[in-house]
Amino acid sequence: MLGTTVLDRHEIQTIVRRLASDINSDLPGRSPIFIGVLKGCVYFLTDLTRLLPQSVDVDFIQVSSYGASTTTSGSVVLVKDITADVRDRDIYLVEDIVDTGTTLNDVIRLLEARHPRSIQVVSLLSKPSRRQVEVDIAYLGTEIDDVFVVGYGLDHAEAYRNLPDIHELVLEPDGEPGGRVGAGGPR
Repeated sequence: MLGTTVLDRHEIQTIVRRLASDINSDLPGRSPIFIGVLKGCVYFLTDLTRLLPQSVDVDFIQVSSYGASTTTSGSVVLVKDITADVRDRDIYLVEDIVDTGTTLNDVIRLLEARHPRSIQVVSLLSKPSRRQVEVDIAYLGTEIDDVFVVGYGLDHAEAYRNLPDIHELVLEPDGEPGGRVGAGGPR
């Protein structure tokens, strides 16, 4: 069941505008490529890059570490690789949320092996209380408490991504969402 609204759509857009402004001031003289970590980043990446006046390339990488669970398995599987050549390019790695840091750390190592000029992490959300591996987040939207959140790209078993606000997902003791949402209930 959806719980407290963590960030409403207006707060999200304020954060995205601030991040775009910060990134835009650093873009001159760079050949940026924005690489989104699928699937959660899609709404954030789209809103963010539309606010940048300079032309930027966009690509995607998809990894899996959660499956249908609410906790990471600790094992990262590459599902979709980027298609762009990133050698000597400035990568802006766009993530919806940095939780333990293990998945993002693995993605960074994978991209570093391709010899980009730089990699800077752009994350809408961060849960520092859950961090197991430190990750340098160059552009951070905001920190949140250790709650499971859905909406604006964030999901639980592929459900809730399309919600315009970010909500806490109320979980039962077994880790499954409580209550029913809509006719079909949570997946």
